[in-house]
Amino acid sequence: MTEAIYIVGHKNPDTDSICSAIAYAELKKKLGISAVAARQGEPNPETKFVLEKFGVEVPELLTDGASKKVILVDHSDIGQSLDNLDQAEIVEIIDHHKIGDVTTPNPIFFLAMPVGCTATVVKTLYDYFGIEIPKNIAGIMLASILSDTVIFKSATTTDKDKKAAEDLAKIAGVEDMETLGMEMFKVKSDIAGKPPRELLFRDFKDFDMSGNKVGIGQIEVVDLSLLDEVKDSLYEEMKKVKEEGGYHSVFMMLTDIIKEGTELLVVSDDSGVVEKAFGKKVEDRSVWLDGVMSRKKQVVPPLEKAFS
Repeated sequence: MTEAIYIVGHKNPDTDSICSAIAYAELKKKLGISAVAARQGEPNPETKFVLEKFGVEVPELLTDGASKKVILVDHSDIGQSLDNLDQAEIVEIIDHHKIGDVTTPNPIFFLAMPVGCTATVVKTLYDYFGIEIPKNIAGIMLASILSDTVIFKSATTTDKDKKAAEDLAKIAGVEDMETLGMEMFKVKSDIAGKPPRELLFRDFKDFDMSGNKVGIGQIEVVDLSLLDEVKDSLYEEMKKVKEEGGYHSVFMMLTDIIKEGTELLVVSDDSGVVEKAFGKKVEDRSVWLDGVMSRKKQVVPPLEKAFS
């Protein structure tokens, strides 16, 4: 029997990370390859909603890459990937972020496209191989695009994302993408009773910026006032995580999808990097970044430049 290949997204998985793993595993199976979709953590409320809505099972948990054949989706950074990744055999990487620090001893298939979502890249591969996308898989791929592009409002959105979403909506039988997107973001905005650490790590990624360990989390809500009651405890949790993890800086993006901007909470050894990156001083503990909605395109690059 052929050894199974595990297809897995990044730590603290979001909707795209989990759903693209499922969709790509489905494509591989249709091509006669033994593939298993996996995840590196608990699905967040939005992802659970999406999987339930389209009748797709939560993939199995995989946190250790030792002795496994793996395909990485939605990341190529060691800090975001499986434990013992150096003991795994990486056979492919499918992504839409900058190329990270994962290396391989052999040539592999590596497809990274400058689009808003990994599901858009996976859709491109379905088209390339001429494989029909099942209705439920089209649904979760569409949801991934709506999530990652913030219903096409994010600066990362491309025409390819919009076209892929239109095609997937037809297959999935979704007549109104805006309505589906808002349903998802209302679920994502439900933070009542959630511990601050859970909120911090709901969508959190580690970065190495010129030798400095930097963590950046993001919460997207339909109204920032929803976060008023938890902001203080969230900030205290950021300080704890900074000390525990040996971070230079921990940033938290509180993104208002209606106002289309982000309040950036800052815990740092040198908050001057924020002014250097965005041209604005941190007032008290945060800074408002108008029009900023994308960590990948609008927060990480200027911070990396500021740290260099």
